[in-house]
Amino acid sequence: MPEQLTDRPATPTGWVAPALIQAAIAIVAFAVVGALAGVVWEWLWTPPNGVVVDHQWYVGLAALREEFSGTGLYVVVASVAGLVTGSLCGLFLDRAELVTLAAVVVGAALAGWVMVLVGHALGPPDPQELAETARDRTPLPGDLRVTGNSAYIAFPAGAVLGLGPVLLVLARRDSD
Repeated sequence: MPEQLTDRPATPTGWVAPALIQAAIAIVAFAVVGALAGVVWEWLWTPPNGVVVDHQWYVGLAALREEFSGTGLYVVVASVAGLVTGSLCGLFLDRAELVTLAAVVVGAALAGWVMVLVGHALGPPDPQELAETARDRTPLPGDLRVTGNSAYIAFPAGAVLGLGPVLLVLARRDSD
């Protein structure tokens, strides 16, 4: 009888705890990378210069291009950070591939949100709010923000793009 007890197969739920720990590591890693990406995003960005007229902030035509550079830089930095972090998750957190995929998608979405919060916090304040109390012709820099919602897909898309090939090429193969 004791021989039967020792020869029992492992329970199918034996992978759950390690997979959840792995998922938590991936999500935390993405949050940290998102914060670092927010710092890089703000560091690379040049604020557009505007002026206050009748308690409204206006950006000149020459600075209008820089008004959109915040979103463009967000897409570039988020895509690269997602690509690298997703690839590293695929290399080091491959115990349960589907759990890793889910954690990477959730973590990358969180990272994109953290990146926006950190970048916005480090950048200049909202010039529209400052213009309400400023005098006419007061120069004010623009704030760092993402225009539109489509840019927010950059972090998760980069992460999945980095994760996919790593899991496909380096996935563990169980022999029968």
